[in-house]
Amino acid sequence: MLSVEATEEYTLAVKQGKAEVKELTAAGKDPHPAVLDDILGETAYDTAKEVGLVEIPVERILGTKSAGRITAFSASFLPLLGEESEFATKWKLLCSDHLSDEGIREPIECFEYLGNFYVQEGNKRVSVLRYFGAARIPGNVKRILPAKSDDPAVKAYYEFLDYYKASKLYIPRFTRPGDYGKFLKALGKKPDESWSEDERRTFNARFHYFSDAFAGMKARPGTVTAEEALLLWLQLYSYEDLGKFSSAELQKTLDDLTFDVVTATYESTVQVETKTKESPKASLLTRIITPDTIQVAFVHQLTTAASAWVLGHEEGRKYIESVFGDKVICRSYFGADTLALGEEKIEEAVKDGATVIFTTSPMLSRASLKLAVKYPKVRILNCSVSQPYSSIVTYYGRMYEAKFISGAIAGAMAQNNRIGYIASYPIFGTMASINAFALGAQLTNPRAQIELRWSCCEGTPQADFFTDGIRVVSNRQAPSQNKMYLEFCSYGTYLMDDRGGLVPLGSPVWVWGKFYENVVNYYLSGGKKENKDPYSAVNYWLGMDSGVIDIELSSRLPAGVRALAEILRKDMIAGTLDPFARKIIAQDGTIKNDGTQILDAKERLKMDWLCENVIGEIPTFDQILPMSRTMVRELGVYRDSIPAAKEVPQREAFDRLR
Repeated sequence: MLSVEATEEYTLAVKQGKAEVKELTAAGKDPHPAVLDDILGETAYDTAKEVGLVEIPVERILGTKSAGRITAFSASFLPLLGEESEFATKWKLLCSDHLSDEGIREPIECFEYLGNFYVQEGNKRVSVLRYFGAARIPGNVKRILPAKSDDPAVKAYYEFLDYYKASKLYIPRFTRPGDYGKFLKALGKKPDESWSEDERRTFNARFHYFSDAFAGMKARPGTVTAEEALLLWLQLYSYEDLGKFSSAELQKTLDDLTFDVVTATYESTVQVETKTKESPKASLLTRIITPDTIQVAFVHQLTTAASAWVLGHEEGRKYIESVFGDKVICRSYFGADTLALGEEKIEEAVKDGATVIFTTSPMLSRASLKLAVKYPKVRILNCSVSQPYSSIVTYYGRMYEAKFISGAIAGAMAQNNRIGYIASYPIFGTMASINAFALGAQLTNPRAQIELRWSCCEGTPQADFFTDGIRVVSNRQAPSQNKMYLEFCSYGTYLMDDRGGLVPLGSPVWVWGKFYENVVNYYLSGGKKENKDPYSAVNYWLGMDSGVIDIELSSRLPAGVRALAEILRKDMIAGTLDPFARKIIAQDGTIKNDGTQILDAKERLKMDWLCENVIGEIPTFDQILPMSRTMVRELGVYRDSIPAAKEVPQREAFDRLR
């Protein structure tokens, strides 16, 4: 009874197979399954390790072990041979088995390499089961390990092996180092935490539910995979939400994230802009349709009483109110100290009428993205760096420019050639500040040595420096131009006398009002979204030429040193001075610049090395205090390699970042 049906199915399968071959051939692609022998050579199997019986995701079966009869199949294992062939007869018998109550039970035999599978025995079983839409096929698997290397795909594969050891799952598949850690963190699981059978079944169901929604997106985001889309989705929604959302709700969340999925996946889409957009020239039409007033909101993680960082941004708010008068209506929202509170405060700002919202902490980046997707007509800008999201704009400062000048001051004032430097977190931009300071010190004192300590690690840096005989110290940059920050030596570079007294020398400062003035003026003049290409993420990284960064000099600074600092400041603002336009040698002896190169913005922002005259090192994640780890997970220079962990959210003052 089933033979007729099996024959009909074979005819349809061959038709589909020939269509696939024609399509792939026209596209210049191999129309047949891949061959593992051609990829590795026949000697690779000597090191194969038994994995055992595995439920193999059908889309990961890419080919066969040997060339054999690959021409009998299209690339997706659809049959190609004629109806009267022995091959066709065997295929139909397997098809009959599959359609019967018995089904196809015998597992295939195959090899796994880099997460993909190559069939040694059971090609026709794969063909029949794939034709009928099986999601997984049981197989006895032998694993061939690639040689360890710096290849991102190989590094990601070895991370997969650790993941597989605990989960016994071949899904999801990530090819970028660090993605398995992000994934496990989103699920709230530690890397070595074993999965129960129930957890595996639940994830399988939810992942395929998500994959179906991803496949149904209105605008499929290029070559992005469902796994990569899931990583971003889990930053905004919980794993439990995946089990609660209806198909329509899930589909909408993915459609809303179309552009962000691309920018979060591909590093090349992230733009680091060193200047803000110029305000457009006002045409008659622009003047007619541009509103006379603009409502601006500031959403802060903490309060002005708890955070000098928030106080600095609030001074920026007051500045634009004084500049624009009744053209701008500002409101501030405090205490957005968790993702839920961040969403709540941004929602409140939108309901109050805000069309431009500044969220002033990196910890608010995900809440900003979630609400920006929900309210696409509201401009949301987040104070952080290197965030790969197209729906929000990020902004931060090139503090290294002012640090270079304070380094020159420190070099001139250090009588024993030793200078202490207290860094905040090992995040994007911090190494550029340390290195620029070190190069500035070399400018005025070629023998200067920078002794590095971290406020995010155990220890008492300033007391240790004093005990060790170091008398010139660089600490945090001031959150605003308020003179008290400089004069009381809570910030900036200062001189310690032998009794522990502090003498201020100078301090880099944030001048947030200048940035906010520029942005508000841009929108008041009819400016549109900063990123005209929706498949790009805009990160503003602004320097002294924009006025966002400056340096305050103490009246107690010697006249000659002050004159030099003023010259450097003037040249830095004019753009004629580049701290990194010189020969630079790193601690390990490698030449980072031979003196003829100009480092681009991304190279400066993502520095993960230290200059040769810096004594100290970048702390590992394990060396960082628990209260500081959230920031490093968010913006750390090695954030992609940080292992997952169950962390209790902690209230973390943002002031140390400065």
